[in-house]
Amino acid sequence: MLFATFLVCALALLLDRLLGEPSRYHPLVGYGRVVTAVEKRFNTDPAAARQSLWVGWLALLIVTLPILGVAVWLATALAGLWLLVAQALVLWLAISLRGLSEHGRAVAEPLCRGDLGRAREQVSRIVSRQASALDESGVAAAATESVLENGADAVFASLFWFLVAGIPGVVLHRMVNTLDAMWGYRSARFLYFGRAAARLDDVLGWLPARLTAATYAVLGNSTLAWACWRQQAPLWDSPNAGPVMAAGAGALNVRLGGPSPYPSGIKQRPLLGGTQVADASSIEAAIRLVRHGTWLWLAVILLLNGLLGVLQL
Repeated sequence: MLFATFLVCALALLLDRLLGEPSRYHPLVGYGRVVTAVEKRFNTDPAAARQSLWVGWLALLIVTLPILGVAVWLATALAGLWLLVAQALVLWLAISLRGLSEHGRAVAEPLCRGDLGRAREQVSRIVSRQASALDESGVAAAATESVLENGADAVFASLFWFLVAGIPGVVLHRMVNTLDAMWGYRSARFLYFGRAAARLDDVLGWLPARLTAATYAVLGNSTLAWACWRQQAPLWDSPNAGPVMAAGAGALNVRLGGPSPYPSGIKQRPLLGGTQVADASSIEAAIRLVRHGTWLWLAVILLLNGLLGVLQL
């Protein structure tokens, strides 16, 4: 059984490597449109705190339960090769290792050429910061942070929830993570309505985030990564992004965090990591760290399969 799980994970990662994300008709794109329509229909009085909280929970259930029901049906109705194929396809659609790498390199390559304008344009596609106000190190730091954080959300958390709960686990996590990305803002419109999605995403991401941080620490500058995780992560405003980004910054010995320009003004964020100033090589190093982490996870799954086989003899 565990070897079949290894095969599914390996096949999904291979599909991601060969095909990347579907350029058309990606399920998450259609899901995002449904989510937007539901939010417009239900989030009619954002200022009413109690009402908006309950409506947010109701909207979350409306956009997750039917799809989760289909996922549970698939997991129980299929068997053998058909189940393996379905699992691999669902996991492939959930992970985005190649996409993460492509977005990161789209920033790193113009930085290497000295084309700051192009690098700012590309980084604005993956972060919400005011890219026009970022210098070269600011652009590199923003892209590095995005790679590290999305490694947790779009790669390791999907693998984790597949290992724990199969197709339903992957689907539920990806839906909730998408809802958090769309509704989980602390703006006037989403402060109460999006709180359910944000809190549920924190719960589902708590253990995967810490496993991701541990993966970064094992594969990079371990001493610095553990120290940054212990000392700097509690200062971050996100309970899951803090460990991931602090451990990742320490593993790469790169300085991340700090003051950052947003359309609403400068946001003061704690400093993370070591002493090296971020540059294009930091983005590439973060991409390698995530990629090597997936190999480590596959190796651990395969090792556990071997140990289980020995115990059963």
